[in-house]
Amino acid sequence: MSKASPGSAFSSIWDALEDTPEAAENMRCRSKLMFALKEHIKAAGLSLAQAEAASASGVTQPRISDLVRGKINVFFGLDALVNMAVAAGLRVETKVIAARS
Repeated sequence: MSKASPGSAFSSIWDALEDTPEAAENMRCRSKLMFALKEHIKAAGLSLAQAEAASASGVTQPRISDLVRGKINVFFGLDALVNMAVAAGLRVETKVIAARS
């Protein structure tokens, strides 16, 4: 994990927790996808029926349970999250911008 010097600030929690900018960006993208999937499940009324949400997302019920509980430490790779989103009827768009100095 990154070690902050006294008085230093991070632009996000992921920058503070991860060792490299690449790992922080990966976690930022994963967390955004996980949040979007969780909100989609909730909006679709599937939160009480995790088996139904799992079927709609193409994964198992325990995976949906992990997602809904925000267990980002349980490995959800970007490819798996994109596949889940598409299977659930969502479209994923990417935007790449220059990093801030």
